[in-house]
Amino acid sequence: MTCFVEMIFPEQSNHYGTLFGGTALSLMGKAAFVAATRHARRAVVMASSDKIDFHVPIKVGQIAELKARVVRSGRSSMTVEVEVTAETLLSGDRRLAMSGRFEMVAVDESGRPVPFARAEESV
Repeated sequence: MTCFVEMIFPEQSNHYGTLFGGTALSLMGKAAFVAATRHARRAVVMASSDKIDFHVPIKVGQIAELKARVVRSGRSSMTVEVEVTAETLLSGDRRLAMSGRFEMVAVDESGRPVPFARAEESV
């Protein structure tokens, strides 16, 4: 599993004062990339994203905690689930803000799919 946090600042927000959707997707893609790379120990690329749900907005001043884990591993591809939790630092209030699935593919130097030996245990 991969886990990291991001403090949400005004430059990451939309005109509502909440995390801009494009920035949220970028953070989720980064988490999926790290989890997939750790799992395959190969270069990986994103092939698709599936059903990204925005449950509650993340406000400026909150933190976004991202957790990504490989839930399916094939010959050259894997599925990574990413969950994003919004946390208000002073109160400790936490809510599931976003979730989604990403299909990641191991590739060679030419960008073509390549089989990978599954890591014994995902980090």
